Amino acid sequence: MSDRGTCSPQGRVRAVVQHLLALRSITREVAPQDDLRQAGLTSLDMISLVLSLEGEFGITVPEASIKPANFRTVDAISRLVTSLLTPP
Repeated sequence: MSDRGTCSPQGRVRAVVQHLLALRSITREVAPQDDLRQAGLTSLDMISLVLSLEGEFGITVPEASIKPANFRTVDAISRLVTSLLTPP
């Protein structure tokens, strides 16, 4: 989906979100703080988003982390992804 070597996690998350929006024929650009449900993503889209992020970043999102607060905005998702990419 993206050039993994040159794009920040936030940029990659935003690209994944924009791709999902485009699949639903939504051309609206999202800012880091935009509510993704208001942008047009549904509950089912959120499942696709989790799967897409796992593929994009090579991570597994723990079930306990799959909650609305972690997927409300690009910023929230970026924080989650960064925490999953950072070794304990």
